Amino acid sequence: MNNHEIQTIAVIGAGQMGHQIAMLCALGGYRTILQDVNGSALSKAEDTLQKLMERRVQKRRLSKEEVNKAFANLTLTESLKEAASEADFIIEAVVEKLEVKREVFAQLEEYAQPHAILATNSSTIMNSSIADAASRPDKIINMHFFYPALVMDCVEVVTSSRTSDETAQITMEVCERINRTAVLLNKEISGFIANRILGALQKEAVFLYENGYADFKDIDTICRKALNHPAGPFELMDLSGIDVGYYVMQQRFAETKDPADQPFDCIKEKVEQGNLGRKTGKGWYDYTKEEVRQ
Repeated sequence: MNNHEIQTIAVIGAGQMGHQIAMLCALGGYRTILQDVNGSALSKAEDTLQKLMERRVQKRRLSKEEVNKAFANLTLTESLKEAASEADFIIEAVVEKLEVKREVFAQLEEYAQPHAILATNSSTIMNSSIADAASRPDKIINMHFFYPALVMDCVEVVTSSRTSDETAQITMEVCERINRTAVLLNKEISGFIANRILGALQKEAVFLYENGYADFKDIDTICRKALNHPAGPFELMDLSGIDVGYYVMQQRFAETKDPADQPFDCIKEKVEQGNLGRKTGKGWYDYTKEEVRQ
């Protein structure tokens, strides 16, 4: 199957990542189906995308015609069977938990067409850990977008030893068509490239904070002012979602059994309190009071 034969892309999960990935695909000219079992999540996704696209039109980054065409390409559904059965290429974007992803892939195997490629947007979980939930390991691949997907121009495309060259090539071509820079990793490693580097930085930052060397705000300031980072590690945790990082650490610990990979107590506490960052209004910073640097 060549890229020009891919006409329909399904995105499974309308949450923080999924709805923006779906819009990228629609803007790229693909017929796009955004699926979520939660109808309110779909309604929220549609409303958010309308606002994001209106803003881009106002800033003249897109024309009204381009936006209208993209929305004409986009369909929303609660039916996984409907989304999967009509797609040539499927991107899973559900919660970062291995057991949930495996369950979704098992369902996709049941509903998807035999030629369909199944990609996971996992930020850390290797596709080989998911592939045996389906019977097409040659057509399974990681396609890791970065948040926010409509802004961040990078996709990590990761193959396993069983992913076919054709699947990798098609995935790279899809990235090109949706105007994203794709980087192909020919060897799997948990966390891939960006998150391994970022994770090491965040791990050290939280260690310094928990052990009283500096306040988290000061650590963020040092990273911005001394290292010239656009945002500090605690600001980034709030942006991507503290729960996302927590699940990543849990998964890493499950793989390594290394006590050093267990989630930090302060991270666990925030997840238990429901203070997950920008999406809940409070994380490391209180966004209802606009404390954080904008």
